[in-house]
Amino acid sequence: MNALRNKVQLIGNLGNDPEIVNLDGGSKLAKFSIATNETYKNAKGEKVTDTQWHNVVAWGKTAEIVENYLTKGNEVAVEGKLTHRSYETKEGEKRYVTEIRCNELLMLGK
Repeated sequence: MNALRNKVQLIGNLGNDPEIVNLDGGSKLAKFSIATNETYKNAKGEKVTDTQWHNVVAWGKTAEIVENYLTKGNEVAVEGKLTHRSYETKEGEKRYVTEIRCNELLMLGK
């Protein structure tokens, strides 16, 4: 059950082309966001679509796959874990980020 303590699985579409960062030592980092949609009917019976955006980061071989095969609009399934971090802007403001650290990626659709 330890493997289930921090596990995320999402299916969504890329909002933009991935951002690829080449790090010292030759490793890669890929950053991208995916949108997930949930559709339901409100109290008036109208169809409503709720879109949520998720920031995803991938490292190493997974980042290479992202770089070579994914572009804006592609449908993907990602599996990973939630990570939280903070940083300070140039103006001294503290910002908080929640990301999914992707360890498995499945390309869906065409």
